[in-house]
Formats: sequence, C-alpha cells, structure tokens
Amino acid sequence: MEYAVLTNGVKMPMLGYGVYQIPEEDTERCVLDAISYGYRSIDTAQAYHNEEGVGAAIEKCGVPREELFITTKIWISNAGYDKARASIKESLCRLKTDYIDLLLIHQPFSDYYGTWRAMEEAYKNGSVRAIGVANFYPDRLIDLCKFAEIAPMVNQVETHVFHQQQAAHAIMQKYGVQHQSWGPFAEGRNGFFSNPVLNCIGKKYNKSAAQVALRFLIQSNVVVIPKSVHKERMQQNFDIFDFTLNAEDMAAIQMLDTGKSLFFSHYDPATVEMITGLAR
Repeated sequence: MEYAVLTNGVKMPMLGYGVYQIPEEDTERCVLDAISYGYRSIDTAQAYHNEEGVGAAIEKCGVPREELFITTKIWISNAGYDKARASIKESLCRLKTDYIDLLLIHQPFSDYYGTWRAMEEAYKNGSVRAIGVANFYPDRLIDLCKFAEIAPMVNQVETHVFHQQQAAHAIMQKYGVQHQSWGPFAEGRNGFFSNPVLNCIGKKYNKSAAQVALRFLIQSNVVVIPKSVHKERMQQNFDIFDFTLNAEDMAAIQMLDTGKSLFFSHYDPATVEMITGLAR
C-alpha cells in the first residue's frame, strides 16, 4: 500500500473502499470482503445510511482497529455546531468505534462554519484523527483554509480521467490539502471502460482500463476510493501497486481531461437548490 501523509502527520492509504449506494443490508458483507482482500481504508457517510453496516464489519473483521482508516461525512441536515456535534456522536455509535480517522463536511452548504467548529472540537478531544471537506470548490476551500482555526486536511471531489481537477489540485497543493477522488471511474460514463487510451495503455501492463485509471490518479497524488459489490472487481481494483505508468502514459491520459463535471456543478443554481433541498 502507498500512503499520503496529511498535514498533521496522519498516514492515509492512497487506495480505499467506498460504500456509496451500497444498500445497508449488503454493506457488512461487502466491507468484510474488501478488508479480506487487503483494503484498510473504508469511506462512508451519514447520507449513505450504511454506517451501521460498516460498523458491524469493523467489529467482526478481526483486523485491529488501529490498522483501519475509517472516513465518514456530516450531511447538510446536521449542519451547524449543535447538530454536527450530536451527529458525530451518533456516527461513532453506528460505526462501533471510539474514533473516526477522517471526518468530512459532505457539502459546502448551510452553516458549514458551525459544523467545522464542532469538527475542530472533536479533533482536539481525540474523537477524530483528521478533518476535511468534500465537494468544496477552490473559492470556498480557500475561505475555510484562511479563516478556520484548523485548516482542512483533505478535500474529496469528483475526480477521474475526464475531469482531473488540475486547477483545483494546484490550489489544494498550495494550501496543504490532500486531494481525494470520488467517482474515479466516472460511474462508467463517457465510455469510461471502453476508452481506447486507457485500454491501449492497459495492454502494455496486462491491466484493465479501471486499473490504469486508478494508477493514474494515485501517481497524480490523488487518493482513490473505488466501489464495487463484486469480489473479483474489489480484488482487481486493489491490484494496482505492481506497475507504474511512465511519463508518456501519464501525458496521454492527461489529454483525456475535458475540464468539466460529468455529474453536477455547484455553480448551477438548479443543482444547488436540489442538493440543499435534500437537507429537509
């Protein structure tokens, strides 16, 4: 495993397992499978409604808690100091753990400064080892970095070969924020798995398009959390540390970047209305 070292010295695996859209009833099994194949970083969220499944797997997996890296996120409906503080305790209970390795603000809406104060408090009292954000564009990320007592350590944003977030990545590097990807396979959009560039490069290393894409992101210093409910794909996604893309490979994949989201934009009022509406 390769690791990113956060600004406070915490080591974060460059590859983790995401449980977004995995039903609660399947989460425990999937996380146990992932851990059995070597995954030690598990990413969930309050809004995924499967923290309890992750917690059950943590309790049953047989791997010492200190060897695991557990991430969850505070949803908009729990924004603000009081609600966020209470939600952190609830997440700890559902995850069956005394501490969370990484806690993120899920969306940059509502009273996220109040949420951040609750997270800083949890960080100081040891309930959380690292704190960060998700879906923060450069403007709001800089705002938080400039004015919060403790700056974000991670920013999890849509990142894949078609939307590489190069400008945002530069800002994260400038402020010491670790770039993390959600949707590293773009959920198969834009012909991801049949892309000729990814598949051509993959043939050289006897790897799939998915493995090449994950390797590209990791070599670009982007943490990845691919999701799959299929055992063979979990194994395949984990098998990316025995090859290295060369400069020519990296340049070819960089050319795939469109600079545009395949999902949503926070600069679109209708999108913001939709996301904030989910808080009610």
